Amino acid sequence: MTPISRHHLSLPMKLLVIGVLYLAEGIPYGFVISTLSFYLRGQGVPLEHIGFLSLLGLAWSLKLLWSPLADRFGSRAAWLAPAQITIILSLLALAQLAGRPVTPLFWMLVGLLCLASATQDLAVDAYSIDILATKELGLANGVRNGAYRVGALTAGSGLLIASDWVGWRPAFTAVAVMMAALAVTVLLAPPFHLPRPLDQNHHPDQGAGFRLITAAYQGLRRHPHFGAIILFTLIYKAGDALMATMVSPFWKDQGFSGSQFGLVSGFLGSLATILGGLLGGFLTSRWGLFHGLWSMGLFQAFSNLGYWAAALPGWGRHVLFTLPLPFLPHSIPVFPIYLASQGESFSSGLGSAAFLAFLMSLCDKRFSAMHYAFFAMLFSFSARLLGYLGGLGAAHFGYATFFFLSFLAALPGFLLLPWVRPAIRRVEAQPDASA
Repeated sequence: MTPISRHHLSLPMKLLVIGVLYLAEGIPYGFVISTLSFYLRGQGVPLEHIGFLSLLGLAWSLKLLWSPLADRFGSRAAWLAPAQITIILSLLALAQLAGRPVTPLFWMLVGLLCLASATQDLAVDAYSIDILATKELGLANGVRNGAYRVGALTAGSGLLIASDWVGWRPAFTAVAVMMAALAVTVLLAPPFHLPRPLDQNHHPDQGAGFRLITAAYQGLRRHPHFGAIILFTLIYKAGDALMATMVSPFWKDQGFSGSQFGLVSGFLGSLATILGGLLGGFLTSRWGLFHGLWSMGLFQAFSNLGYWAAALPGWGRHVLFTLPLPFLPHSIPVFPIYLASQGESFSSGLGSAAFLAFLMSLCDKRFSAMHYAFFAMLFSFSARLLGYLGGLGAAHFGYATFFFLSFLAALPGFLLLPWVRPAIRRVEAQPDASA
């Protein structure tokens, strides 16, 4: 049987493939980051032990270490299928332990889940780069952001809600079943099994061990102004990363309830991010990577001023207007922080679609696992560091000044765009093997 050719895989089918893959990618991340910390606290686990989840989550940042193996051996599906099976088995095993005392076995299973999830990410990111043409990256990353957020929300907030109704064990099992349904789809559907776009045997510069890593590094170095690209990757979303960890404390300190925060920032904010990602992806595909980066990056930067305005004296609990809703006897008051949250979430989706499309465009399809893992490590590292600095900044300057500084922190990335533009022109001018 002749394998499906990229020439016969339509853009809608590619977007469907991307949606399924990133839905599966978001599920274990949402489960570990959102659900397990809540579950463990309910089990009486001390806060310092719950912090161990962050160490286990380093697998997502350290996947660069085994990315050369994913590029050297086997197809993308050969890495994806075992990773997904391991995720499913880990979830089922954790379901059996749900409600019992937390033992070292529990932590070992979580660690295995994180490792398998990071490996799934490697295969998914690499396969997405393999099948997409450069002109399709913007729209595909809009779909990617939305699908990933849905998966993370389902295994996070959705699972927490379900646990109140059916208990932890059935809720954990339900996530495993959902993951299994996606894995079966990936296993059986031919569009998830396209061959690599370039046969490694036809490239004598590639080989085993360090020669493969050296060839991958040299491929990145061919981009003009590669040092500027690295710095741009580190700081493009600096404003978002600096502010992110302080949003939740700001809501709490302004006197808003957990329900208000969960509804406005969690549920409605996620919808705004998904819509922003879809629009950002469409516009990036239509305008090109460079115009997408600067135009949607500006929206992303200026959205931080919404939180600055909400933090000004006298504005925290100021009612801007009331909103009547059906089936409710009273109108809902709308505060500045509500609008700030929606604006920041929507703009973050815009900027992320353009930014991730740019990073994917820089990846050579021969080394897509290594290249994207490298860029992911860069912006993940900067986000963690800036998140830590955000706490120090908010404590020292106060919320209003800090949020304005987070807006200023977003601006230096734009100064690097003249050095980034030649790399964009280079990748957009190249014939695409997946087209």
